[in-house]
Amino acid sequence: IPGPPGSETPGMEASFGPTFSAVAPGAKAEGSSTYKQHRRTPSTSSTLTYSPRDDEDGMEPLVFAEQPSVKLCCQLCCSVFKDPVITTCGHTFCRRCALTSDKCPVDTAKLTVVVNNIAVAEQIGELFIHCKYGCRAGGGTPKMGVAVNYEVDPKGCPFTIKLTTRKEHEVSCDYRPVRCPNNPSCPPLLTMNLEAHLKQCEHIKCPHSKYGCAFIGNQDTYATHLDTCKFEGLKEFLQQTDDRFHEMQLTLSQKDQDIAFLRSMLGKLSEKLDQLEKNLELKFDVLDENQSKLSEDLMEFRRDASMLNDELSHINARLNMGILGSYDPQQIFKCKGTFVGHQGPVWCLCVYSTGDLLFSGSSDKTIKVWDTCTTYKCQKTLEGHDGIVLALCIQGNRLYSGSADCTIIVWDIQTLQKVNTIRAHDNPVCTLVSSHNMLFSGSLKAIKVWDIVGTELKLKKELTGLNHWVRALVASQNHLYSGSYQTIKIWDIRSLECVHVLQTSGGSVYSIAVTNHHIVCGTYENLIHVWDIESKEQVLCDDGVIVLQVWDIESKEQVLCDDGVIVLQVWDIESKEQVLCDDGVIVLQVWDIESKEQVLCDDGVIVLQVGHCLRNRCYVMMVFLFSRCGT
Repeated sequence: IPGPPGSETPGMEASFGPTFSAVAPGAKAEGSSTYKQHRRTPSTSSTLTYSPRDDEDGMEPLVFAEQPSVKLCCQLCCSVFKDPVITTCGHTFCRRCALTSDKCPVDTAKLTVVVNNIAVAEQIGELFIHCKYGCRAGGGTPKMGVAVNYEVDPKGCPFTIKLTTRKEHEVSCDYRPVRCPNNPSCPPLLTMNLEAHLKQCEHIKCPHSKYGCAFIGNQDTYATHLDTCKFEGLKEFLQQTDDRFHEMQLTLSQKDQDIAFLRSMLGKLSEKLDQLEKNLELKFDVLDENQSKLSEDLMEFRRDASMLNDELSHINARLNMGILGSYDPQQIFKCKGTFVGHQGPVWCLCVYSTGDLLFSGSSDKTIKVWDTCTTYKCQKTLEGHDGIVLALCIQGNRLYSGSADCTIIVWDIQTLQKVNTIRAHDNPVCTLVSSHNMLFSGSLKAIKVWDIVGTELKLKKELTGLNHWVRALVASQNHLYSGSYQTIKIWDIRSLECVHVLQTSGGSVYSIAVTNHHIVCGTYENLIHVWDIESKEQVLCDDGVIVLQVWDIESKEQVLCDDGVIVLQVWDIESKEQVLCDDGVIVLQVWDIESKEQVLCDDGVIVLQVGHCLRNRCYVMMVFLFSRCGT
C-alpha cells in the first residue's frame, strides 16, 4: 500500500497493484456507538490517498486518517473489507467478493461462505476516517467505469471520526451541503451558512402561500406582511380544515385498503367457486358414468337371471319326466371360464367362501390365489414349498398346504403371508382335512392328528394300521374317513379310534364323498363304490343290478333303437357279469323317450337280446339306480 509522501512501500504495491491507494469509496457506515472526534492537524496522515471502492451502496469517499493494516484488506478486491466473512478454506473476504468469485486466490479452493468475521468487522469499525465533507476528488476527469481517487479537502470538514460513527457525524456536519428551503434556485449552501442566508434571502414566502397568498420577500418585510395578510386571521380555521382534510385522506386511504382487501377476498372466493364448480362437474361426470355402468350391470344381471330361470324351468321339466327321463347335465353345468397360470398339473383345490377366493396347488410347487367374485384373476402366487403341492385345507382364517417335500405350511389368508412351516412326515403329505380344531394329515401308512394352537400345530396322536398311502381324508360330523389300498377306515374323531372298515375293489382309494345317506369312493381302476351310511352295506337294486344310460359321443344324444327305445346293458354289481334271464336275455324296464310311456312286450316286459347291436361311436355314463332313495 503506498505510504505518505516521501515513503516507499514497493512490497505492498506489488501485492495489491499500483492502483491501491489510501482513499477508497465505501458504504455508509452503521452503528450507534459514541465516536471520538479528532481535530485535523497538519500531518502526513491527512494526505493519504486510497482508490475508490464499488459496493452496493454506491460510490462514497473513504479516506482513512491512518494507513490501514494489510490484514484488513480483501485479497480479491484489494480494498478494506466490506462485510467480512470466513469461507470454507479458512480465509476472510468481502461477502460480495466471496459470492461472486469461484476460487480462493491463495489455495484455489472453492469459495463458500461459512460465517461472518465479527472480529475483523469490529477492527475496521474502529479505524478513523475523514468526514466525507472534508474530502474531494483527485485530479483528472472521472470516466465511466474507472475508479475515482479522493483526497483531503483543506476547505472541507476538519474532523476525523470512527468508521462506525460516520453516519451520526455526517448528518449534523456543518459542512454538509444543503438547499435554501425558500427557493431551490438559490446557490448551494453549507449547513453552517444556512442561518445567515435565510436572514438575507429575498425569496421568503408567506406561510399561507398554499392557500393562495402571493407574498415573496425578505426577513424584514415578512413580519410586516403577517400583520396585513388576510389569511392570518383565518389560520386557525385553515389549520382545522387542513387537519380535517388530512383525516379524510387517512380515512380514504384506509377505505382504499379495505376495498383492495375485499377485492382480494372476492377474487379468492371466485377462484374457490370456480374450483368447486369444476369438482362438481367432475363428480357429476363420475356419477353419470357410474349410473351408466350400473345400468349395464343391471341389464346383464337381468339377462343372467332370465337365463337361470330358463335353465331352472328346463331342469324342472326334465325332472318331471321321471327318474329315467332324458336328463342332460351338459345343459345345466356350463363352463364360465378357465383360470390359467400354473406351469404344471393342478393337484388340489380349496375354496375360502368368506372372501370369494379359490386356492389351487400344482406341480410347479406354488399355490395360486384366484378371485372368484369380481376380477376372476390371480391375486397372488404363494411360494414356499420345495415339492409338488398335493393338499390344501382351510380352518378359520388359516390355509394349510401339504407337499411332496414332507412339510405343512401355515398361511394367513388375510395377508396371504407364510406364518409357519412344520416338518410333518417322513414322506409326502398327500391329503389334509380339519375338524374339531384339529388338522389331520395323511401320508404313507400314517395319519397324524395335530392340535391347532394359533399358527402352531401340536402333534396330538398318530393313527396307524394303514396298509398303503392315505390319499383321501374326509371329516363328517364326528367321524373321519380315510382311504388307502382297497380299504376305507372310519375313525371316531373324539376318541381317535377306528370304529369300522369298508373293503373295496379296484386298487387304491383316491377320493371319498360322504352324504347324509351314503359313503361314496372312487378307486384307481375306474370304479365308484357306494355304501349306506347307517348299515355300512354296499347299495344294490332290488334285483341286484346296476342300470346304465348310453349317449352318442359326438351328437350327445341318447342312443335309441329303431323302435325308439333306449338300449341298455346291465351287469351284476357283485359278480361283474351281465345279467341274463333263463332264456339268455336281459330283462329291464324301459320308457319311450318321446312319449314317456313304458314300452312293453306281449308279456308286459321289454326283452333285449344279449349282444343287441348298439350304435357306433358311443360312450357310457354310469347312473346308479337305487330303489330305496331314488337316483
